[in-house]
Amino acid sequence: MESIHNIIDIETKKRRKGKTMKKRHIKGRSTILFSLILIFIIAFAYIGSKGIEIAGWEFKSFNKAITKGLDLQGGVSVLMEIQDEDVTKEDLEKTRQLIDLRVNKLGVAETSVTVEGDRRVRVEIPGEYDSKDLVDSLSKTGNLTFKDEDGNEVLSGSDVEEAGTMLNSTTNAPVVTLKLTDEGTKKFAEATENNLNKKIYIYMDDEEISAPTVDSVITGGNAIIKGSSSIDEAKNLAGLINAGALPVTVKAIQIENVGAQLGAEALPNAVKAGLIGIAIIFLFMILYYRIPGVIACIALTLYVCLTLLVFVEADVALTLPGIAAFLLTVGMAVDANVLIFERVREELKNGMSVKSAVEKGFSNALSSIVDSNITTIIAALVLYFMGTGSVKGFAVTLMIGIAVSMFTAIVVTKTLMKWAVNMGMLKSNWQFRVKRG
Repeated sequence: MESIHNIIDIETKKRRKGKTMKKRHIKGRSTILFSLILIFIIAFAYIGSKGIEIAGWEFKSFNKAITKGLDLQGGVSVLMEIQDEDVTKEDLEKTRQLIDLRVNKLGVAETSVTVEGDRRVRVEIPGEYDSKDLVDSLSKTGNLTFKDEDGNEVLSGSDVEEAGTMLNSTTNAPVVTLKLTDEGTKKFAEATENNLNKKIYIYMDDEEISAPTVDSVITGGNAIIKGSSSIDEAKNLAGLINAGALPVTVKAIQIENVGAQLGAEALPNAVKAGLIGIAIIFLFMILYYRIPGVIACIALTLYVCLTLLVFVEADVALTLPGIAAFLLTVGMAVDANVLIFERVREELKNGMSVKSAVEKGFSNALSSIVDSNITTIIAALVLYFMGTGSVKGFAVTLMIGIAVSMFTAIVVTKTLMKWAVNMGMLKSNWQFRVKRG
């Protein structure tokens, strides 16, 4: 009997030892992971705010890398309107493509050419330009020409009846199709015969847009242009050719010169206000929620950095309304953490352990977080599709911020809280401002 008890005691000790070793393993792994994530977030925030250069590679700060709108850096904003009757969506898109090509000829980075309404195109160009010369350049009818290697014109835009796109039946590569007029058919037959195995250059307003090689004599009035890397590139080229062949009359109905001084004053003030607001939020979260508040601040720091990184990678033009939308999403990210912590505190008051309360709290808060954010995204989508200009920019910034805030709240905060519990950092009700009993 005594030996049986000894065996049971030994087995009990082994199980306890195994559990202890498992707890130590989980604690050690959680500590390492928590520390690595913390170091990563601190490094991410530092590089994002200051920038860094390593072995010739420069990682620009968010301030330098983010594209800024006209209200932040100054420039010219021109609203163009098509004067022709019965304007179709295709006509509007062709006009936008043609104007975009002309704007790109200026050699200006960060330009914006967007459609507004059913017959208007807005052009935003950062920098100092003469408004009159700019409008004259944008308003002239497209001039499409085909030239040989010697610079002789062999075809004009009026000789092209229609351009389209298709996939090559042999190579499955995208190509541009050309349908020529009767006069254009005669000209092109002669041009392809004289320039066999040579290039024919296609120009729009003296800007080269394609340079296909003639591989056969074309007499039927139908030709294809190879070399497009994607169907979108082929559609863009076809659109430019059609725009050049189409006499589109546009008129500037609104011209705005935005001074850089406004942005020079507004941006630093907006950044300063944002930093002060975020600092106050961090202070409140730490004082009110203690250790969970610290974890929330870590997650929110990552949220800010990730959102700004998305702005950079997606080439989002940041405007004053966009800054307002970004700060709004910071508040929504904080709100998500508040919902989670309050649910955890409720479970602790009901007598649950810290570990169980954290799991249950996140589960209970999930539906509220998702519902509130989805409804806001729906409102942002309405603004995006119905609005124009800065309203649309506000909507884009808002949607990006909401998506990232959901990720940081549901994934990052939850993971950090779980690791903190495993580490023993969170182990008492006091750390959640909940009294025992």
